[in-house]
Amino acid sequence: MTEPHLHGSHTAQPPPPSPDNDQGSNASLGQLLSEVSSDLSTLMRQELELAKAELRESGTRAGKGAGMFGGAAVAGHFVLLFLSLALMWGLAELMGLGWASVVVAVIWGIIAAVLALTGKKEMKSIKGMPQTAETAKEIPPTLKPGEHTP
Repeated sequence: MTEPHLHGSHTAQPPPPSPDNDQGSNASLGQLLSEVSSDLSTLMRQELELAKAELRESGTRAGKGAGMFGGAAVAGHFVLLFLSLALMWGLAELMGLGWASVVVAVIWGIIAAVLALTGKKEMKSIKGMPQTAETAKEIPPTLKPGEHTP
């Protein structure tokens, strides 16, 4: 026994409700909001834990790198010290040891003065955070909907 055809068309039957579909239609708005809130809270906790782990790893690597730079600075200091002593002893062959020491000290004094003046000039050129300060000034008026900023 077959069903009669109605001029080549047939009526579409809605699909049977799936368990997910049925549960969604029976869940209240409060339950759905509670689930979304719970999922969002879980996501935020997971993101925070990930950020902590990444910061720990980055901090460890930064600490090791800083230690290596510190060791390099100490080694560089010794290189400069021994080169200065060698220069002093070399100049002592041309003049007295006392005068050779004074010449090396004056050279280092000139280097220190140039570095200090260059550092001072760089410090004066620091502008801070001008763009952040500018945009921060715009926030309070933006939060007042009835007012217009000039």
